Amino acid sequence: MKKTLIAFAAATLAAGAFAAYPEKPVTIVVPFAAGGPTDKVARDLAEVLRKGLNNQTVIIENVGGAGGTLGAAKVAKASPDGYTLLLHHIGMATSPALYRNLPYKTLDDFEYLGMVNEVPMTLIGKPGLPANNFAELKTWLNANKGKINLANAGLGAASHLCGLLFQQSMGIDMTTVPYKGTAPAMTDLLGGQVDIMCDQTTNTTGQIESGKVKAYAVTTMKPLTSPALAKLPTLDSQGLKGFNVSIWHGLYAPKGTPKAVVDQVNTALRAALKDPEFIKRQEALGAVVVTDGRLAGAEHKKFVEAEINKWGPAIKAAGQYAD
Repeated sequence: MKKTLIAFAAATLAAGAFAAYPEKPVTIVVPFAAGGPTDKVARDLAEVLRKGLNNQTVIIENVGGAGGTLGAAKVAKASPDGYTLLLHHIGMATSPALYRNLPYKTLDDFEYLGMVNEVPMTLIGKPGLPANNFAELKTWLNANKGKINLANAGLGAASHLCGLLFQQSMGIDMTTVPYKGTAPAMTDLLGGQVDIMCDQTTNTTGQIESGKVKAYAVTTMKPLTSPALAKLPTLDSQGLKGFNVSIWHGLYAPKGTPKAVVDQVNTALRAALKDPEFIKRQEALGAVVVTDGRLAGAEHKKFVEAEINKWGPAIKAAGQYAD
C-alpha cells in the first residue's frame, strides 16, 4: 500500500511538473540560414503557435550547416522538455541517404509533432536565358550539353533534390553549383553567373512576380492557384510524366519529451494551422497548409518513413552523398 501511494505521488508530481508548460520561451531551431524558405515558414508559424503555448515567446534559432544535419543533431541531443523544437523540411527524409555518418537516427531520436505545410517547387532561369518557355528551354538544354550550370542551396537542400530529379528526368548531366544557402544561389542566378535552378515557391514567387527571373514550370501534378504562379504549366504536362516534387515541413521534439508536452504542442500546432493570417501568408507563397491525418504525430512519422524509402534509391543512384 505504501509503495502504491509513493508511486502515485511520484506520478502526480511528474504530471504537475509539466502542467504549466511552457513557463519560459520556446525555441524552434531552423537548420538553415536566416532568410531562406524554411526560415520564412518558421517565423510565420512562430507568430501563431505562441497563442496555444500560454502566449509564451517563440524564438527562432538558425543553426545552419551540413545540409540541415547540424541543427537537427542539436535538437536530437537537447533536453527533452519541450523548450527546444525543430522545424525541418524534406531533409529529414533525405539525410539518411546523403550522409554516411549521420549524427542522429531520423526515426528513433525525435518525437514527431505533426506536419506544417507542403511547398511546390518552380523551375526558373537567369534573366538573359534565351528560352521563353519550357519547350524552348528543352531545346536550349539539349543544344548546350556540358555547358549548363544548375544552382542549388547546398547538398541536401530542396533545390539540390529537385535539380537532381530534373537532371535524371531530362537525361542531361549538368554542372551542379552548390551554394551556402538559397540567398547566394538566387543572387548569382539573378546576376547570370548560373543558368537555372529549381527552388521552393516560398523563395521564387517574389522573383517570378517581379519578372526578375524566367519561370518555366511548377513541379506539382496540378497547376497552382496563387495569382503569381497560376499561369505556370506543370512539368508533367510538358513531357516529364510523373514529375511531382513538393517540399514539406514538419515539427519535431527530442525523443523522450513527455507525452503531455507533445500533446500540448500538437494541439497548439493544429490551432496555428487554422489561423486565417497564417493560411493567407502560406497561400501567397504557393504553399499548402496541411489539414489531413499527417497532423498527428504517428501519421507524420509514417509519411517521413515513406519519403526515406522514396528518395534513398534516387540519391544513391546519383552517387551524391557526403561523409
